[in-house]
Amino acid sequence: MLTHPAGATTSGRPDDVVSAPPPREPHHRCPFGETAEHSLALRLTGGPAVRAAREAFARAGHGLADPERVTLWSEDLPFASEDPRALRLRERERLRGLGEDRPGVRAVLFGYRDDAADLVVVGRHDVLGRTGLRRLAHTLAGRAPGGPDVLPEPPARAAAVRSRPVAPDTERPVWGLAGAPAGEEDAAPAGPDAVPVAADPVAADPFEVIAAVALVLSRYEQTGTVRLVLPASPVEDDGAGGGVLTVRVDETHTATEFVERVRRAARDLTWPADAALPAVGVLFTGDHPDELYRPFLAPVLPLLLSWRPADGLWAPAGVLPDPGVVDPAQASRFLRCVRHVLGRLREDANPVLGRIETTDPAHTAVLRALGRSGPPLRDSARTLHDAVRAVALAQPDRTAVSAEDGTLTYAELDARATAWAHALRERGAGRGGFVGVCLDRTADLVVALLAVLKTGAAYVPLDPHYPADRLRLTAEDAGLSLVLTTLADFPAGSGVEVIDPARLTAPAPGALPDTSPDDAAYVIYTSGTTGRPKGVVVPHRNVTALLAATRDDMEFGPEDVWTLFHSSAFDFSVWEIWGCLLTGGRLVVVPFMTTRSPADFHRLLVHEGVTVLSQTPSAFGGLLDADAAAGPDRELALRLVVFGGEALDPRMLRPWFRRHPPEACRMVNMYGITETTVHVTARDVTPVDADTGSACVGRALPGWSVSVRDARGRPLPVGAAGEIYVGGAGVARHYLGREELTAERFPTDPVTGERLYRSGDRGRMRPDGSLDHLGRLDDQVKLRGFRIELGEVRSVLLADPAVAEAAVVLDERSDAAYTRLVGYVVLRHGSALDVRRRVAGVLPEHMVPAVLVPLPRLPLTVNGKLDRARLPLPDRAGDGAEPDGGTTATADGTTAHGTGPGSAPSATATTVLAAWRAALADDSVTADEDFFESGGNSLVAVRLLTALRDLGFAGLSPRDLYVHRTATRLSALIDSRAGRS
Repeated sequence: MLTHPAGATTSGRPDDVVSAPPPREPHHRCPFGETAEHSLALRLTGGPAVRAAREAFARAGHGLADPERVTLWSEDLPFASEDPRALRLRERERLRGLGEDRPGVRAVLFGYRDDAADLVVVGRHDVLGRTGLRRLAHTLAGRAPGGPDVLPEPPARAAAVRSRPVAPDTERPVWGLAGAPAGEEDAAPAGPDAVPVAADPVAADPFEVIAAVALVLSRYEQTGTVRLVLPASPVEDDGAGGGVLTVRVDETHTATEFVERVRRAARDLTWPADAALPAVGVLFTGDHPDELYRPFLAPVLPLLLSWRPADGLWAPAGVLPDPGVVDPAQASRFLRCVRHVLGRLREDANPVLGRIETTDPAHTAVLRALGRSGPPLRDSARTLHDAVRAVALAQPDRTAVSAEDGTLTYAELDARATAWAHALRERGAGRGGFVGVCLDRTADLVVALLAVLKTGAAYVPLDPHYPADRLRLTAEDAGLSLVLTTLADFPAGSGVEVIDPARLTAPAPGALPDTSPDDAAYVIYTSGTTGRPKGVVVPHRNVTALLAATRDDMEFGPEDVWTLFHSSAFDFSVWEIWGCLLTGGRLVVVPFMTTRSPADFHRLLVHEGVTVLSQTPSAFGGLLDADAAAGPDRELALRLVVFGGEALDPRMLRPWFRRHPPEACRMVNMYGITETTVHVTARDVTPVDADTGSACVGRALPGWSVSVRDARGRPLPVGAAGEIYVGGAGVARHYLGREELTAERFPTDPVTGERLYRSGDRGRMRPDGSLDHLGRLDDQVKLRGFRIELGEVRSVLLADPAVAEAAVVLDERSDAAYTRLVGYVVLRHGSALDVRRRVAGVLPEHMVPAVLVPLPRLPLTVNGKLDRARLPLPDRAGDGAEPDGGTTATADGTTAHGTGPGSAPSATATTVLAAWRAALADDSVTADEDFFESGGNSLVAVRLLTALRDLGFAGLSPRDLYVHRTATRLSALIDSRAGRS
């Protein structure tokens, strides 16, 4: 039987009934717009109850209902109420919206052949509140008397002119994980109404519920102030009186104190006038045992937690996520944490909030397991030099190292390193000691590192391009008494012997000392917050474990050709050198100037047939351009590119994937830290990632572990952002001579006893155990692969007598070539340019601010802290230049503005200066300003040289620019070469 209200039109289905919408009730406000709808379903059982409902429905259809107010539909079905078809029909109707041009209420009655029926009523919140919807449903079910007063008033205007309002903006939580890959715990992810099964359901008063949600949310978002949406008052049954609750979470308070704070805050709920609504809401539905209430048909918040009455208290009724923002399985995890915390809040012991874990023990165990991809893989448990010796015995005639200064087979490499080791032993190198190695990128560099290891000592790499003060400071901190270098003016202190490798002559052969895989292999120095770099001590075992964890997956072998592209003082070189030599490959040592020229580097890759390439994303950006410009006769042999050293934005790889399909060359993104032995996680980058820009860095390597923890070191739930902790086979031994810092950064897990490293990086765990890297928690930054503590740069600036105050920030651009450090100084006297020149004599090139901006004072917040938002971005790279922009004489007598004293600029000079300014994105740069003091770097230099070549100035090399660092001098070089030709 079908029943329709008088005047309604139908074509045979409920959703074809069209009526004008009713007006908004003047006494009920819904903050989610006119489209917010809710539903109530009643299950009616027994003949009398079903007959009463049919009679009430019939009366409504013949007089009570107004087609402009309510659409009615009834249907008798030929199956029982427990038939799966009955459930599907009820669910469809209770989740189906009204449509934009329909009345404000729809009621449907389904009768079944076993004397049962389902009544579903759907209404707009602004037409009928929760109480009004329930009253109408019970009237239509014949359970309560009702007249026209149960219906809304007729509409004030026609449906045709009604516009569909937009729901208010809401915050998008970083922990939502919409579209995240499923983990093992999510074999049956929860649906929109599902609640995790619990043997002991938790019921509580509404303020305890809100307190539990607030505490969990503060842990998920790592904040002390929490905002929650309460769509309705927790103490009023009519669904009114809601608003946004703001509460401070103090983890030193007891549970009772916190619940009372929530109770007070809930007295003054208001809806914000223009701010976005918080991401999480808590709704108390007022459900009854035979009712199924759906508070919103479509998502109105990223996550809404619904609670129902339970013996005078409240119990979970469901989680209602917006699946486009919060994954349904993630919503269930959140509710699971709330249930656990709620149980702890209600304990008689009245615990302090800080002692309440966010997750229950079973959940915590799952989190710990997620961060591991397997136990350590079996390795030889040998030292690095013993492993290289084994390769040399197996393939003595295979080339081990190729460089500008020569080629070495494995047998020659091992023999020369052994001879040098004996010579170093004669000079005091031995087990437990440290030997400095300060050599350019040559074959001798590789020999020297291996030789130091054979003595039993650890090598301390020193970049010969670093300023003298930096080299001296590192040598003093490491307590070096022996340094291998070709620098004639190495800043050696007293008691330091400086040796040129060419003077190493082997004494009579003798036995080299026995060494252990647990002995230190190297000490690499990283930036420190106080101006003092810190040395990271890494044993042999860590490096061999890294190769054991990656060798099979990445298929390393003797046929591979690797590059040593990076400075030996950068830990990426550890992966390049020992990754190649321990797997029998050929290591191509890339000259320093070639690393500064992507075109030259691309030619080297082609010529040498390189198959395994390790790159920072910044360096690879220049190689992308060179590869695009290469002709068909310059095909790369690459089969694997490993990214590391800094965050990778996969979108930069779009042009690469257009030329090189993933099946031809595998692209792997590896997250790592010096203190955890180069790499921690790995993930293949695909063309899909290049479209989405995923921040995922993959799962932990076998033998490594990762976890995401809060400020107290407690594991955070999946999706919650916190500090990344690393454990397992790669954790370094300690910071050299820094016991307090070691204790702070290398804690022990109180549960597992595992030694960990606090990375200072911000991340979140995904359900499949992969890790998202979300940046830094502190003032540390990464610039072109180098880790920089902004505090160290500031400390060096403040040490200058001319500087009264200083600040340093990373000026990040969409184009990595223009990302740079910017310093701000309040000067006592002198100029910012003079300060920058003095700083450049102390800090390595990558740590020197590209720009120093003089300010009369640093902007501060009301709390007296640096107000970064008010720091002016420099309009030009030369803000720290001399005020008069004066000229500088060059070696050949030219000036900044011409080719000789008093002469006008040549055509070459004019063209070069225009290209110079375009590369630096600064039209005010003058002709005699130093390129690298005006904000230029190696990536911008490549673009400048490419532009000049396109303008017809062929033959310019990066070396030319490094020597002739002003537009005037480079123009003179171009003209002089043209004259000679």
